[in-house]
Formats: sequence, C-alpha cells, structure tokens
Amino acid sequence: MDAAPTKTVEKLSLVVFSGSFEKVHYALVMASAALATGREVTLFFTMEASRALLAPSGWRHLRPDVQGATATSLDFGYSERGVATFEELLSACVELGAKFMVCEMGLRALGLEQEKRRAEMTIEVGGVVTFLNDARKDGEMLFI
Repeated sequence: MDAAPTKTVEKLSLVVFSGSFEKVHYALVMASAALATGREVTLFFTMEASRALLAPSGWRHLRPDVQGATATSLDFGYSERGVATFEELLSACVELGAKFMVCEMGLRALGLEQEKRRAEMTIEVGGVVTFLNDARKDGEMLFI
C-alpha cells in the first residue's frame, strides 16, 4: 500500500519575540533554510527582538544567553567556527526574499517607535492582525 503523498508546506511564519542573540540568530538560520528550499517566509519581530532591526546594527544590543559574553563576541565566535554571522544570515534572508515585519505595539512598549530601522531592507510596521493575515492556513508558524 502506497503512503499518501505529504503536502509540502509553502510558508513559514516566525514570531521573533526573544531578545536573546542566540534565539534571534537561529530564527534567521531557520528562515534562510526555508527560503533556500523554496518556501515563503515572514519574520515578525516584536518586543526585545525588535532591536535586531534597528539601524545600523541593533542586533549587537540583543542579550547573550552565555554568561559574560556579548552579542558581538558570540557572533565573532560563530564566524571563527564557520557558522554564518548575524549579518550574513540577515543578508541571505533579504536576498532570498523574506518578508520582514516589526510589531507596532512592541516598538511602542519599548519606546523604540522613533528609532531608525535598517535602510537596506523593507520592514513593514504592523500589528498582530497584520501578521496573522499574512500567515497561511496551510503554513507553519513558530514562536521564538
């Protein structure tokens, strides 16, 4: 008996909530892998993760989970071990067509609504309803 064909998920929607450098970095790993395999991806940054989209390199202000480390030192360590850096992953996501959204409420909650965002990418400002309308019922949604 042949197994029923599995339906390929065509869209990955990521809620990037954590202010942890490692978690935001891994969200970009997942997004770039999904994009490279032909899936559409939307990254919805909110709360502390919103800092990753601030100009010029807001990700350097993300909180490291490793005691005594900084986001910059962790990123350098990844690079030394052949792991893609934050900027490399972000650039890959941009080049592969990821959609970037930042939560209006999250920016307001942190007092970041007037801060400059990265200019080299299109970042849509919206709310949870906007994000949910962007997601697909046959897609996958992850909260990081």
